[in-house]
This record gives sequence, C-alpha cells and structure tokens, in this order.
Amino acid sequence: MALTTEDTISPPAAPAQQDAPALSKKQLTGIIGSLALAAFLMILNETVLSVALPAIMVDLSVSAAAGQWLTTGFLLTMSVVIPTTGYLLQRFNSRNLFIFALSSFLVGTVVAIVAPSFAVLLLARIIQAVGTAIVLPLLMTTTLTLVPVRKRGAIMGLNSIVISVGPAIGPTVSGAIVNTFTWHYIFILMAPLAVIILILGIVFIKLPSTARKIPLDVLSVVLSALAFGFLVYGISSLEHAGENPVPAIGCFAVGLVALALFIKRQVRLTRVGKELLNLTPFKARTFTFSVLMIMIAMGTLLGTIVMVPIILESGAGISTLSIGMMLLPGGLAQAVVAPIFGRVYDRFGPRPVLIPGAAMLALGQWLYVTVDADTALWTFMVNHIVFSIGLALLMTGLMSSALATVEPRLYGHGSAIFNTGQQLGGAIGTTIFVTVMSLLSAAKLEEGSDLAHALFSGAHVAFVTGAILATVGLGISFFVTVDKQR
Repeated sequence: MALTTEDTISPPAAPAQQDAPALSKKQLTGIIGSLALAAFLMILNETVLSVALPAIMVDLSVSAAAGQWLTTGFLLTMSVVIPTTGYLLQRFNSRNLFIFALSSFLVGTVVAIVAPSFAVLLLARIIQAVGTAIVLPLLMTTTLTLVPVRKRGAIMGLNSIVISVGPAIGPTVSGAIVNTFTWHYIFILMAPLAVIILILGIVFIKLPSTARKIPLDVLSVVLSALAFGFLVYGISSLEHAGENPVPAIGCFAVGLVALALFIKRQVRLTRVGKELLNLTPFKARTFTFSVLMIMIAMGTLLGTIVMVPIILESGAGISTLSIGMMLLPGGLAQAVVAPIFGRVYDRFGPRPVLIPGAAMLALGQWLYVTVDADTALWTFMVNHIVFSIGLALLMTGLMSSALATVEPRLYGHGSAIFNTGQQLGGAIGTTIFVTVMSLLSAAKLEEGSDLAHALFSGAHVAFVTGAILATVGLGISFFVTVDKQR
C-alpha cells in the first residue's frame, strides 16, 4: 500500500533503511517534479548569461576575463556550499531546504534585475548560487531515497536532462531575449518562474521531517571554502601569471594545503560521526572515476558554452539570436537521448552508455578544434550536437553508476561529493578556456593580428586543451563498472 505524507520515511543518512519507501505515483511525481523543475531553472541560470556576456561587457565596461566571473563565481560559490549539503540534508527537512533554496534564488534574481554595476550583478549571481547548490544534491538524494533501484537509471536519465540540457539551452534562451530586449530581461522573465516553482514545492513536498540535531564543524566549512576558493581563483589568476606569477602560485599553495587539511579532518571526524563531508564513497573505484569524468565533462561543457558565443559574436560578427539558435539543436538532442539511455543503463549497466558518451564528447571537442573565423555556422551546430549527445549519455551513466556504489546511509554525502566535483569541474573548465583564449588572443593582437584571427587562434588552443581532457575521460570510461545494489 502506498504511504501517505503522514507515514514515516527514513532519512537518507539512516543506516537501517535499505529499501526505497513506497509512494504513490502521484506523490512521487509531485516531489521529484517540483525538485526537477527547480533544478532545471537554476542550472539553466548557470549559462544563461553566456550569449549575453558581450552585451554585459559593453554595458558595464568590463573585460572578457572579468565578465566570465559571472559564470565562474556562480560555480565557485556552489563548490563552496555543496560540501555542506551532506550536513544540511541531515539537519533540516526537505521542505524547509527547498523553500530556503528557492527563496535565495529568487532574492538573487531580483537583485540582478536592478543591478547598477558589475559588482552588484556578481553579488546577485552568488546569492542565486547558494540556492542552486542546495537544490541539486536535494534532487539526487531524494531520487536515490524514493525511487526503487530497478527504475533509478530511467529517473536519473530524466534528471540528467535537468543538469545537462539546462546549460545547453541557456544560451538559446538568452540569445532570443537579448536580441529582442536587454540582458536585464533574462532575470525579469526568470523571477515569476521561480515564484511558480516555489509554490509547487510548498504544495507537493510534504514528507515528514527526518531532521536530527547534529553538530556543525565550523573549521571544516572554513577549510572547504579556502580549498575550493583559492584553487579556482589561482587558475583564474593564470591570465596575469606572465607579469607576476606569485599570486597564482600563492593561491594554489593555500588551496592545496587547505584541501589536504580538510580531507585529513574529515577522515578523523568520520570515526566519531561528526564529519561535514563523509569521504568514504571514494573507497569505491567506480565512484572516484565517475567524479573525475563528471569534472571533465562539465569543464568542457561550460568552457565551450561560455567561449563559443564570445568568438562568434566578437570575432565573426554573428548575432546573439543566431548563436542561440545554433546551440538549440544540441540541447534538444540531449533531451531526446537522455531518457532512452537511462533505460539502457537499467538493462545493461554503465558501459553501453558511458563509453559511447565519452567517445562522442571527445569527438565533439576535436571537431571544435578545426573551426576558424570562416567556418560556417551550421558546422558549429553539427559539432555541438555531437558534443551534446555525448554529454547526455555521460551524465545519465555517471550519476547512476557513481551513486549505485554508495551505501544508502551515505546518499547525502555521495550526492554532495558528486555535485561538488561537477561544479568545481565547471568552474575550472570555464576559467581555463577563457584564460587560454584571453592570453593568446592578447598576444596575437600585439603582433598585429585582427580581432577575429586573434580570438579564434586563442580559442583553437583552448579547444585542443578541452579535447585532450575529453580523450582522457574516454580512457577512464573503460574502468567504470558497477554491481548495482538491489
């Protein structure tokens, strides 16, 4: 018999509960649907400024290197907040977390609408990122807890649409809006959608509270923030490393030391049950490889989506609407293939999904290596479709296989680790792509090259870097095997 909302459902962290609680189809659809819609809107928001970035750069008088922090800063904030979600999912109930996350996102959106300067717009993106950082692990943990294992691949396939298609169609949405209005309308149109989804969540997410009072290790939070913050900032500082390498080296040193201290502290606190983030899932080879692969996939995705509009608009004179429409088929292709290969995963396991996905992702990146200022827009579209299909397969297989190796009591922590890797990879990838392009483009301009040639020369090396990383991901995909829990 299906449980009602008054029935008791064990928390994700509870070690005693092994089976997914029985819910009616209506209840499950309402809960997962509300979370998925929220996650889709928030992930869409990650890349929605990519096509609008040139207009924002002109309007607010900032460089490409500064402007890309609207995406990198967003991802960096998520990388700092997400490690705390393993704790938050145990300390607070799902409904309250959802309400807080949507409210935070809504506040950030309103601030962005009225932002008078780049600094305020960046602050708005950071506030939005706090809500996004909570919703993603909440969606994955809820799916793991409520959905039976035999159907998990299919549902994860649908969830992968949220995570991969959202960033893919973000440029299309922003391109259409910016072409007709100003970039402010991206947030003006987003605000009412956030309100609607918040209301849906309040109506449908009515699981009984499983919250329990557990201590928060403040030092772990500080170490986590220092580690991820300084590592990403160190990468962003590489643009100026030729002039003065000390800041970049210093940031890397602080970040690595803080990360080592964070890991050591989590291992020690795990023995007494007071850890901020339980790192036990890394004992499974499949989980570790899956995290590495998701970092590569998100790094190449967001790096590509942020850089392509810059080189096409500033280097080739293509309109924002045309760029957005060029990227749309890739997003639609992801939406079609993700649920299909979710079912393939359920039936045959990870390899028939991950290996072809990694191969197409790498192929898409190598195809991008061949583009120049004279390349037809339809060629960009074909390249992006190949790349996007590979990404959809990877996202579906990686989420399912990684978390299939995690004990039910550690679902919250496993989701937090996976999402931290995902967002950190996206932040690092975006920074590497734009930094490489900026450095080499500046050098070409100094040599007397025109802007188009300079931008595409820099982008070429950035795409080569992404293609090499994607090829490494293809090699890793052969080692991902998992006996799914039943």
